[in-house]
Amino acid sequence: MTPVADLAHYMRPGTLQLPAPPPLSLYVHLPWCLKKCPYCDFNSHEPRAGADAAAQQARYVDALVADLEASLPFVWGRAVHSVFIGGGTPSLFAPEAIDRLIAGIRARLPLSAVCEITLEANPGTFERERFAAFRAAGVTRLSVGVQSFNDAHLSALGRVHDGAQARAALEEAARAFDTFNLDLMYALPGQTLAELQQDIDTALAFQPPHLSIYHLTIEPNTVFAKFPPRVPDEDTAWAMLDRITERTAQAGMARYEVSAYARPGHRCVHNLNYWQFGDYLGLGAGAHGKLSFAHRILRQMRHRQPELYMDRALAGDAVAQAHEVARRDLPFEYMLNALRLKDGFTLQDFMDRTGLPPGSIAAALGDAERRGWLERDGAWLRPTARGFDFLSDVLQLFLPDT
Repeated sequence: MTPVADLAHYMRPGTLQLPAPPPLSLYVHLPWCLKKCPYCDFNSHEPRAGADAAAQQARYVDALVADLEASLPFVWGRAVHSVFIGGGTPSLFAPEAIDRLIAGIRARLPLSAVCEITLEANPGTFERERFAAFRAAGVTRLSVGVQSFNDAHLSALGRVHDGAQARAALEEAARAFDTFNLDLMYALPGQTLAELQQDIDTALAFQPPHLSIYHLTIEPNTVFAKFPPRVPDEDTAWAMLDRITERTAQAGMARYEVSAYARPGHRCVHNLNYWQFGDYLGLGAGAHGKLSFAHRILRQMRHRQPELYMDRALAGDAVAQAHEVARRDLPFEYMLNALRLKDGFTLQDFMDRTGLPPGSIAAALGDAERRGWLERDGAWLRPTARGFDFLSDVLQLFLPDT
């Protein structure tokens, strides 16, 4: 079907009753990395070399703009509150390419006056003044993938940078941006609690407005899944999380999401929209998207291989898969996001974002409260400290009956 015919199909009557579309974000995937890390299951590929790299970037930006053009009927008239340029390693792209991409987006979509535009950057692609050039191109927030400052741990993770490069990149990020995010990982191969403490202290010395700290997870179809490294035991990992929570609080950073800590006024707008079950249009190779209509919620996925994606996007056919979220799956999908937030959610928000009545989750909510995993505070339902730590157990209650 053509995009217009698709839109008519999704606008037809249905069983859900969404009063209004939620806030809209834009995710743009740039799929190239200097090297695939052994823990990474993201859609990333090694780029062309030399002059071919510039031509590849130019064609990819053309494809992204064409993809956006074809998608406009699905989001027409809706303001965009955040743009996230992820990867891969987006900072491999020349600032001129990022400038052309952002200009192409601005020309086609109404961005809110305070639209957050984030770009992911890795220290291995750092050059002095490069981050400032991204700021001049329209990026308002940088997310720097440090992971660790320890050279041995960076080597074990397959990172292309060392601790000195990480520190230099953060100094430049702090100079060029009012808001930036520092990414760390913990429970790394061979990591001790003292080494984790050193990573945290080094990170906090840069006074990052936002800090994301993720537990290393061994994902399927990765090198680490095939050749599992020796990682800290469960008790040590819990002790590491306790230390992270303690040190960030001492530094004035609030834990507002399972893996996110921020100073006042610096929470990530884009990620908050995900966790609050907002909408997002996904552009780029393998990008996923979620779009709400009056009576249904649609998920899309773009073609995964970069060359195929470019060919199909330039031909106006970038979407590889599209499906409506089944009514029975919506409670779990909503909770999978909302319960990551320390503030939790309201029943009104659940109804507005899913189009379902509160009765559809009443039994599961009651069960979670009896187990001490959720608590009510006026209109809000929040995970307790125990519920926050055992989130996977809470989510099981909202799985559809089989």
